[in-house]
Amino acid sequence: MVWDILVNNVGTNIRKTWIEMSDEESAAVFATNLHAPMELCRALFPYLKKGNRSAVVNVSSVAARVDVGSGAAYAVSKAGLEQFTRVLAVEWASHGIRVNAVAPWYIRTPLAEPVINNPGRLARILERTPMGRVGEPKEIAAAIAFLAMDKASFVTGQCVVADGGFLSSGL
Repeated sequence: MVWDILVNNVGTNIRKTWIEMSDEESAAVFATNLHAPMELCRALFPYLKKGNRSAVVNVSSVAARVDVGSGAAYAVSKAGLEQFTRVLAVEWASHGIRVNAVAPWYIRTPLAEPVINNPGRLARILERTPMGRVGEPKEIAAAIAFLAMDKASFVTGQCVVADGGFLSSGL
């Protein structure tokens, strides 16, 4: 059995408000977070189409759904990635290619370090996260692995939120 898996696990951010951000900075965020995954999908489509049970998993963010103070460019680029995931899932289903996404909250990664290493910001994050902690990279890797497995063979066009309960918590 041939398995072909593409994981678009890319992200960058420039933590500025929309008004403060230059055209070049916003273009860089969009190029990395949205355009690069889109172009990789296009470039690898012929190979994925040859696979027997191919899967694409895009890594989004809860910032695609609610304001988490990450700035407009980051949030909109990740929201665009989620919509791209849904549309591509429909377009590619007839080719036997599943397309899904994972949307994490704060995960202990280099991109999140400046935020989670700030005691005040970390306290706010933990207060808003029912599980009371930030996530670990292996937890997101497990969600990605599930979406790439045959066990998820009827799952496409979905976004699995891995956020320690953040989006469900309300006030």
